[in-house]
Amino acid sequence: MTRIAYLASQYPAPSHTFIRREIAALRQAGLDIATFSIRPAGAQPACEMERAARDETQAVLGRSPFAYLAALGAAMVSRPLRTADTFRLARRHRAPGLRALVWAVFHFVEAVLLARLLRRAGATRLHSHFANSGATVGLLAANLLDMPWSLTLHGVSETDYPAGLLLAEKVARAEFVACASWFMRAQAMRVAAPRDWRKLQIVRCGVDIAAMPAVQARADGPVKFVCAGRLSREKGHRGLFEAFMAMRKQVPDARLDLVGDGPLRAELGALASELGIDEAVRFHGPLSEAGTLAVIASADILVLPSFMEGLPLVIMEAMALGKPVISSGVAGIPELVRDTVNGLLVPPSHWHALAEAMVALASDRDICDRLGAVGRAAVMEEFTIDRAVRPLIALFSHENR
Repeated sequence: MTRIAYLASQYPAPSHTFIRREIAALRQAGLDIATFSIRPAGAQPACEMERAARDETQAVLGRSPFAYLAALGAAMVSRPLRTADTFRLARRHRAPGLRALVWAVFHFVEAVLLARLLRRAGATRLHSHFANSGATVGLLAANLLDMPWSLTLHGVSETDYPAGLLLAEKVARAEFVACASWFMRAQAMRVAAPRDWRKLQIVRCGVDIAAMPAVQARADGPVKFVCAGRLSREKGHRGLFEAFMAMRKQVPDARLDLVGDGPLRAELGALASELGIDEAVRFHGPLSEAGTLAVIASADILVLPSFMEGLPLVIMEAMALGKPVISSGVAGIPELVRDTVNGLLVPPSHWHALAEAMVALASDRDICDRLGAVGRAAVMEEFTIDRAVRPLIALFSHENR
């Protein structure tokens, strides 16, 4: 029986609940999945499902030096030619420079240990999420074991340097590449050889409708916006604050909830005070999946002003909860959010347009209700987890190749 090993740089992690959801849906469909992580899980599990995922996942790092030496010695004895070939691949599959060469050696050692773990677990194929250094370790381990390897692409960071420099070879060596959006498929096509384009398949991330909290009707009182995501520059929070300040001139009692943490936390807190909106902005910090969904469910409108994205899960979740969405029209977002049909799209960095969109939805409950209802229907049509994994099941079962 095929046993599929799933690999991520860190699993489980608060930002990777979609991987856990995908694994659960695949298991429900009868596939045998074992989970592996390069780094051990960091934060304490936020729920029983995360705790179970942590307990069953084997991590590569954090082991005794003797574990790596033993794995390397065993590989050199049992597979000397494959080990030498994998070391050559590690030295070649990297960015230029001495530092990258040193990291390539680390990746090789990690891959040798991962290969040992995979063999002991009875894995027959390996699937990596994200085209990052974790995927590089996965590619090397699969090469050492002569095992089928595949990959899921999510966002534009995977086409940025240095990951983008190595993406063409990863696509070439993968049995298939699951792309979370048509946009990401196109980005992969920019670097991959045309002969490999057939490997690029659309596999959506999905939401678990059964796990959604009860949808809360919009209450009387101040309109509440919510923005959920890492507090980092590419998410556009500074511009959101400017737009929020401008829209409050027309909707003075509006509120803004922020879910997430990141390097801009202190800077954004200071900016909120500087703009005079600090009493209307609430920083919730990092929350569990259930906590994030509860905040979205209690809000009226989701706003996402990002400069770059893939196809954010938080948009799917908000739409599944019947919440209208205002978002930058970047990357894969227009594949789900259709402007004025099931949400509002604004040009990225156009803060005046963002403020106008926020005023429009804050001032018209009927429009909010209509966009929310159509948005929920769009998610139900294509982005529920049961529907989303169907192409992946076919790919793992060789039905699409």
